[in-house]
Amino acid sequence: MTSKYKAIYQHYADQIDQKTIQPGASLPSEGRMMEEFGVSRDTVRKAMTLLEQNGYILKARGKESRVADRSWHDFPISKIKTFTELMEEEQADFSTIVEDLSILVADEDAMCRLGVDENEEVYRLIRARSIDGERILLDKDFLLRRYVPKLTREICSGSLYVYLEQELGLKIGVAKKIVRVQPVTREDRAYLDLHDDPVVAVVTSYTRLEDGTLFQYSESRHRIDKFQFVEYARR
Repeated sequence: MTSKYKAIYQHYADQIDQKTIQPGASLPSEGRMMEEFGVSRDTVRKAMTLLEQNGYILKARGKESRVADRSWHDFPISKIKTFTELMEEEQADFSTIVEDLSILVADEDAMCRLGVDENEEVYRLIRARSIDGERILLDKDFLLRRYVPKLTREICSGSLYVYLEQELGLKIGVAKKIVRVQPVTREDRAYLDLHDDPVVAVVTSYTRLEDGTLFQYSESRHRIDKFQFVEYARR
């Protein structure tokens, strides 16, 4: 039997998903929910907490709970998660367009970012990410070829990390991430649907294998009206 608080949670989650309750609308008061569902205040609060944790509502002490705008996509900062993994969790309609896949030698940009010498071969990979038919994210990756001897456009149009981990057996360790807001570039305008946006949110990542080797440098350039960068902090 479904717990009473889970039934209340599902009732409102379904209405929000189906747009019966619109973003910004207030949910009924705790007292009204208690009366409607025949439950205790504690049961109502457990349901509201679950709705908040799953991004359905915004709560503030002493104020009504309001429906969150779920058109934003959450980008976790402290986890190493791929675009494909995030979109599959959201059950979103997404696709990847490989704009460039090339091998660089003695490229000053790659040498600087990955700390390699002029004889090192590096892949440059540029991919536009589309959600619901709009290109809203541009990923630019540099990867050491000695760890990834063969890349194809077919591989890169899917989940790159599934290939690296499951096919090549690489062990991804840690990533240093830096978040900045930067002016839109010509490249951004060429590959993304930016409208009149003057800036993009950029997450720069330096990713290392378990043995500490820096093998990947990435820039993820996000349309600012579609992403929010989230982390849960505890006191």
